[in-house]
Amino acid sequence: MAATRVAEHGGAELDAGPHPRQPQRLCVVTRAVRPVAELIRFVIGPDGEVVPDVKGKLPGRGVWLTATRQTTETAVKHHAFARAFNREARVPADLALRTERLLARAALDALAIAGKSGLIAAGFARAAAALQRDDVVALLHAAEGSADGADKLQALWRRRTPEKALLVIEFLTAAQLDLALARPNVVHAALLAGPASDTALSRLRRLGRFRTDGAGDRGNRAGRAATQ
Repeated sequence: MAATRVAEHGGAELDAGPHPRQPQRLCVVTRAVRPVAELIRFVIGPDGEVVPDVKGKLPGRGVWLTATRQTTETAVKHHAFARAFNREARVPADLALRTERLLARAALDALAIAGKSGLIAAGFARAAAALQRDDVVALLHAAEGSADGADKLQALWRRRTPEKALLVIEFLTAAQLDLALARPNVVHAALLAGPASDTALSRLRRLGRFRTDGAGDRGNRAGRAATQ
């Protein structure tokens, strides 16, 4: 049982504080060592409650979980936090839902910054133009949007660079895209290369991985390659 293995390792899985540059950490449930980008850090707040530290910046010692809903729910069910922290820890029953909401907020915040940096071509026409002339690193399609528009944009990419895969994000709603990009009725958008886009993509990938229990890494709606 995963929780038993946590207990057997004592406090070895605790970190000494936020270390954003640390490349890998141990998941206290699966016992797998993974890149930080594939994990979520949790700390105990001043009130004794376990808090997701989705940006890896909260003070105090932390433990790490593989960034999936299933792993988070397993940690709650098997009392993995108390064992890993080696102290009493109050764990909200809806911790997985809270974590997903924070991951979504962090991803949308990063998209907003990319938009303000001029790195998002929002709208079908602008996205199509960007695919013809700019260094596009991902396409964003609203989850409830028409598949026809998405297919046309991806066809433009394949005609221009048939040998190169393009990340496609399809799990954000139109309302979320509108909020992040501060404009109405966004169904399609192109994300252009740049530092702010790198941050946004990292957070979007982690959100997709969390929502699909890692299936996003294998090419589902959380982020698939437009190569066909």
